[in-house]
Amino acid sequence: MKIYLGTDHAGYELKEKLKGFLSDGGHDVVDCGTNAFDQNDDYPDFIRPAAENVAKDSTSVGIIFGGSGQGEAIVANRMHGVRCAVYYGGPTEIVTLSRQHNDANMLSLGARFLSADEAKDAVQLWLDTNFSEDDRHKRRISKIDM
Repeated sequence: MKIYLGTDHAGYELKEKLKGFLSDGGHDVVDCGTNAFDQNDDYPDFIRPAAENVAKDSTSVGIIFGGSGQGEAIVANRMHGVRCAVYYGGPTEIVTLSRQHNDANMLSLGARFLSADEAKDAVQLWLDTNFSEDDRHKRRISKIDM
């Protein structure tokens, strides 16, 4: 699976750890940056390209990182066709539901709230979970992109 990554300085370290994890898992990983720690960078510069690529390629997904993951998800969700969920810890059922019910094609991780192992577990769960294909969920998703 092709997976686009994006982050600013706050998620840089976690992105680097997950990049290897995803590549080792057989995924085609495309890193949209940042490629170095710079505390003055701006997350939209790296999140927007990841989201644009996911929006163009319906067979791909994206994983983005930030301090909380909230701003990053806002940027991603501005792209037509992107459905980005946020996870920053707690019950992983939210990760599962984002795929089963919302067919989320991007996951935004709050790097200040997750260990690398927690992030890997959440990402693996997210990647392993499929959309339910229930008519009610299809109907609801179709209303998003009107």
